[in-house]
Amino acid sequence: MKAIPNILSVFRICLVPVFAVVYFSDDGDIKYYAILVYAIAGLSDFLDGFFARRLEAQSSLGKLLDPLGDKLMTFTVMTCITITRPILIWAVVVFFIKEALMGIGGLIIHKKAHIELPPANFIGKSSTVVFFIVCVTLLIFSKLSNTVAIALISIAISLALMALTSYIISYIKIMKTLSNGEIECNQQSVQDVKETRQ
Repeated sequence: MKAIPNILSVFRICLVPVFAVVYFSDDGDIKYYAILVYAIAGLSDFLDGFFARRLEAQSSLGKLLDPLGDKLMTFTVMTCITITRPILIWAVVVFFIKEALMGIGGLIIHKKAHIELPPANFIGKSSTVVFFIVCVTLLIFSKLSNTVAIALISIAISLALMALTSYIISYIKIMKTLSNGEIECNQQSVQDVKETRQ
């Protein structure tokens, strides 16, 4: 039973190429099946976290697979939308850079502090939800003007950059603590780092 969260995360990752295929297979203005696949991915994300908490099945693998599935799906959806709306290419670039910086920062912290990668904070989770809403809106209302599309995606990107800023501040605090020799590699220090991120 405790494998359910990870199975759902893997399932969500498998839906990434399915979304791309379905998106470009539908010639209609509204990508009904693509929206359905995206909705199923969103539901699997919710169930993933629900079962992880209910079954007390949080794991290091799950903490990697869960955000990986989210980011891959969001990036794929944005890329597909951008192919039909090239004017949004800047948003895909910004999103990719933001995720790359966060990934590098997380790996540095993991390597130097020997702690698990901290979970997403409130801003990061809010950013994921807003991206989902914006992308679904652009999928449903494909006739929206580029001006409106840019405005909507700008809101999502702004939240993503706010999340990046909060993570950078947390990383700096953690690295300063490390340089001062205040962190020991034990379970208590891991909890302290997580509290710092909150």
